[in-house]
Amino acid sequence: MVNWRTSKKIGDLLLWANGLVLLVLINILASTHFFRIDLTEEKRYTIKPQTKEMLANLDDEVFVEVFLEGELNPGFKRFQKAIRETLDEFRIYSNNKIRYTFTDPNQAIGEKARNEYLSELAAKGISPMNVIETKDGQRVEKFVFPGALVSYGGFETGVMMLKGSRAQGSQEVLNQSIENVEFELANAIYKMANTNRKKLGWVRGHGELDSLQMASFNAALLEQYDVFKTDLSKKKSFNHYDALIIAKPRAEFSEKEKYHLDQYLMRGGKALLLLDRLDASMDSASSENYFAFPYNLNLDDQLFKYGMRINPDLIQDRVSGKYPIVVGNAGNRPQMMQLDWPFFPLLNQYADHPITRNMDAIQSKFVSSIDTVKAVGVKKTPLVFSSAYSRKLTAPVKVSVNDLRRQLKEENFASGKIPVAYLLEGTFTSLYKNRFAPQDVDSAKFLEQSVPTKIIVVADGDIARNDINPRENKPQQLGYDPFSRYTFANQDLLLNMVAYLTDENGLIKARNKEVKIRPLDKEKIRNERTYWQLINLVMPLVVLVAMGLLLTYLRKARYARF
Repeated sequence: MVNWRTSKKIGDLLLWANGLVLLVLINILASTHFFRIDLTEEKRYTIKPQTKEMLANLDDEVFVEVFLEGELNPGFKRFQKAIRETLDEFRIYSNNKIRYTFTDPNQAIGEKARNEYLSELAAKGISPMNVIETKDGQRVEKFVFPGALVSYGGFETGVMMLKGSRAQGSQEVLNQSIENVEFELANAIYKMANTNRKKLGWVRGHGELDSLQMASFNAALLEQYDVFKTDLSKKKSFNHYDALIIAKPRAEFSEKEKYHLDQYLMRGGKALLLLDRLDASMDSASSENYFAFPYNLNLDDQLFKYGMRINPDLIQDRVSGKYPIVVGNAGNRPQMMQLDWPFFPLLNQYADHPITRNMDAIQSKFVSSIDTVKAVGVKKTPLVFSSAYSRKLTAPVKVSVNDLRRQLKEENFASGKIPVAYLLEGTFTSLYKNRFAPQDVDSAKFLEQSVPTKIIVVADGDIARNDINPRENKPQQLGYDPFSRYTFANQDLLLNMVAYLTDENGLIKARNKEVKIRPLDKEKIRNERTYWQLINLVMPLVVLVAMGLLLTYLRKARYARF
């Protein structure tokens, strides 16, 4: 006769042994096949494959010092948590080569030591942000440092983590910054760890922006790329470049130069074209009878063949930068006032694209509109737009600062959003298909159809021009407006454009990450506060008592049979 007690004991032991063996097998399998599961709807904790590859190939340790620490409001606490979670993911995918710490710069001992420390951070590109909030009925101001210092291989670079469209609310800016955390950190590491640097060519010879006017953008590019001056008239001087940059040319391109540029693109070369359509300048705007006329760059037919056209006009926008003019005199001193200058649109309308996602406003000067035309095999994506309160003035356009004194009629600014920058992707048809090649060019290897490639066209050359400090004759930060003392996102936009052109599957894809805000309904909270408090406090107790009574009843019913 089988003893049921012994049989049950053996069964329990076998069940326990099987569970132990299964647990060991799962651990062995997990140690050889690493994986992580992200259960969030928008995959907020999922690192992009490009970032994983970069982290896996690190040769040395990376140390990240984040300065977002101390007493923070709930919004910055959430931002801090997102940075910490991202760095934890980086540590895992880098095989523990990422080390990090959080520091509060305000804890420096002594006023002198603190000021010196803050000056060092500012020199490395980490600027404080003055946060004002109300606490216990009192107005509290606190400096917050939403940045990090990334060190690798003996080099270090500062990263400002708080980036986003300042036209949005503070919570939306923080959310956009959270979406960009992976890209900002990964890009900083990549700039120092990358040994296979891409090569860029600055096109010269047509009155383009000079070295001093391009100093800020050029310095930013040199952190990640090798940059050289190039001449389009000499084919062999630029064919090995990953991308060409043409910034505000003012002289005509020869047919030979256009042919070489065309064939460079047909062979898969990339190009960033920053072109002014009209000759407009503030140096002459003080005149009452100054009119802006079109440049003759001899590029219209080439751009048209590739699928777009820069129109001979200037955009005026009610959302614009300011310009100081003399409005009167007080004694012997002129009185200055900054007035809206519609020819300087502040562009803050973007496409949902990795290049422009979560971008702050950019400053433009004398920008033109762009139209697209049919081009088989070419995908055209508008990247940047004027505001909805803008209009187009066809050449010749009167440009005079005296017009600032006149009242602008709002009903005239009703053209809606006007595209001023386009991304062209696909297979392009050569301008010289079914045409004779120019003289003095080698047409033996002529291609009439391109391999898949990309071109970005911006109808404003000044978007890449930094101002010059008149006192020191030194270049200022690109996008810095001396009148408002605000730095616009011109440099970030251009760097994103170059990254998208030169790296097919690069880290720029990390800018597509989305973190949704799911705010609570404040009105519903106020009206139903008591109800939900009772649900949260009383319901668990009721459920617990009910389960206790149920288990007691079942236990009595079970053992009453014996």
